[in-house]
Amino acid sequence: MIRRILFSIAFIAALKLQAEVRLPGVFTDNMVLQQGMALPVWGWADNGDKVTVEFGGKKVSATAKDGKWSLKLPKFSASDKPQTFTVSTKSKTIQLTNVLVGDVWICSGQSNMKFRLVEALGATNDMASATNASIRLFLVPEVRTNVPQTDVATRWELCSPESVRMFSAVGYYFGRDLQSSRKVPIGLIDSAWGGTPAEAWTPYDTMAANLDFGTNFIATREKIKANFPNVVADYQKKKELAKAEHRPFSLRAPFEPWQAGELYNGMIAPFVPYAIQGAIWYQGEANAGAAKQYRTLFPMMISSWRKNWGQGDFTFLCVQLAPWDNFRKRTVEEVLKHPAPKETWPELREAQWHTTKVLPKVGMAVTTDVGDKENIHPKNKQPVGARLALAARAIAYGEKIEFSDQLYRQMKVDDGKAVVYFDHVGKGLEAHDGELKGFAICGADKNFVWAKAEIVGDTVVVSSPEVAAPVAVRYGWADFPIVNLWNKDGLPASPFRTDDPGDSPPAAADEAHSAKAK
Repeated sequence: MIRRILFSIAFIAALKLQAEVRLPGVFTDNMVLQQGMALPVWGWADNGDKVTVEFGGKKVSATAKDGKWSLKLPKFSASDKPQTFTVSTKSKTIQLTNVLVGDVWICSGQSNMKFRLVEALGATNDMASATNASIRLFLVPEVRTNVPQTDVATRWELCSPESVRMFSAVGYYFGRDLQSSRKVPIGLIDSAWGGTPAEAWTPYDTMAANLDFGTNFIATREKIKANFPNVVADYQKKKELAKAEHRPFSLRAPFEPWQAGELYNGMIAPFVPYAIQGAIWYQGEANAGAAKQYRTLFPMMISSWRKNWGQGDFTFLCVQLAPWDNFRKRTVEEVLKHPAPKETWPELREAQWHTTKVLPKVGMAVTTDVGDKENIHPKNKQPVGARLALAARAIAYGEKIEFSDQLYRQMKVDDGKAVVYFDHVGKGLEAHDGELKGFAICGADKNFVWAKAEIVGDTVVVSSPEVAAPVAVRYGWADFPIVNLWNKDGLPASPFRTDDPGDSPPAAADEAHSAKAK
């Protein structure tokens, strides 16, 4: 009886402790608060408790209802002076120290965003020089769940050789360049998971509301998930049989299929609506076989994040898929002579580019020069972060700088030659390492052949003696493009095609392209 009473007292005390004022995990020592906008702050407390938040000489209060409270602090200017952030009720006070005001960026996507700095090219020197109290890092643990989460088990860390080691390389290089140029504190939230499709990062209700796309994906994945126990059982059976027969067993353990919204629920929702400047995104490999759907999915995902954050069209920057050869046994010479038919990455890159055209404040970093023919995870991440930082400076901050790689605008035909016009030519166009490479042209038969391409002013003139009346031009249209068109500002041109996205050439055209390749 006494034991039961003591247990009850302890249980009630535990409930009381849980109900006291508490903040979600995104609010910790060393955090960066977003400059220039009202700051949402929220948490949990006893019903009826008055919760007061103090920061930067400002004080705002709210009353807890149903165990929750929320309020907004006024705008603050950027400051690298460490300050204290205080949350209090009549019975408890929380003090967070070493808090700065600057810009906060989400770094999300799949494995190339997850790619850790310690594995990157030049990591030894970059980690050694990474001590910077004006950069703060927040590494989100991998969580997949069907229920939106309200908390996250991690904390803000000062940027140091130790803390940056396992952080996103692209995210770090982006933040380092941005902090150096903008001279304000930068907070980076690394929320990425390798091998993940964009559907898992898109809220479930957003997917379900899209009758032409989301419902089919959800229904298919639910069928796969329902059958998953059978897949696991079959795997275990084969594994046990191999063991009994003393045979080697090399099958990989089955991985539960990704579900719509589960990574948004576990790795994005916990810090919504923490005020941010924007997001950088490196993903698409897992969706490369469905580029047509990605043209709908990717803008839909971005729009859903913006809607849920409730702070308007924040800047969203993506990384175009880097070159990688699905047929990795080919030499570069063989790639030039025999491009693989039915390559899927060019269309996914096009879907990424398309998103920059249909949504405001969306930018893209091109990576045609920093891929790895034999590795889907290229190690040279510094240029990727640098180009994202350039895009951020132009799109998010309005700096008058050249930030984008030459993007196709239009094509005209003049005297049997195709004249291609671009946006973002900057100081002018140039070819790296000799004559222009990677241009193909076709006539009405849609049989593409390699073409001669020349820079004329701010245009590229494309022609072939085999095509008297050009209809379309393609540039870098391969999983592993070999291309060399740049602008004089040091940015490579983006792959493109001038023909309609739904007007792909038949297989015979691929064969003709291969046979006539230089």
